[in-house]
Amino acid sequence: MRTSLLIAALLSLGGAGLSEAQTAPAPGKPAPDQPATTGTAAHGAVGEKLEPGANSFTEGQVKERFAKMGFGEVKDLKKDDQGIWHGKAVHAGKEVSIGMDYKGNVAAQ
Repeated sequence: MRTSLLIAALLSLGGAGLSEAQTAPAPGKPAPDQPATTGTAAHGAVGEKLEPGANSFTEGQVKERFAKMGFGEVKDLKKDDQGIWHGKAVHAGKEVSIGMDYKGNVAAQ
């Protein structure tokens, strides 16, 4: 009987560790509640090459996306004839040129 209880206790502890390991983000990837800073993510990424295409983002949605990615004081937003939004913003205390494509990818210079 003691052996059965010991085995059950060990299995439940081992299962808890596996469950936690499955929910932890992979090394180098942000947690789901943190914005991506590089690479590809469902909500866009910083540093990706901007691709032309039919862009359905509104100006308000673009500003919101930039804010979530750490850009402040977004201004002069305009969508060009290739569907890419361009503007200016402040990041790390410096003004940068920013852009966002139809996929939500962001580029800053």
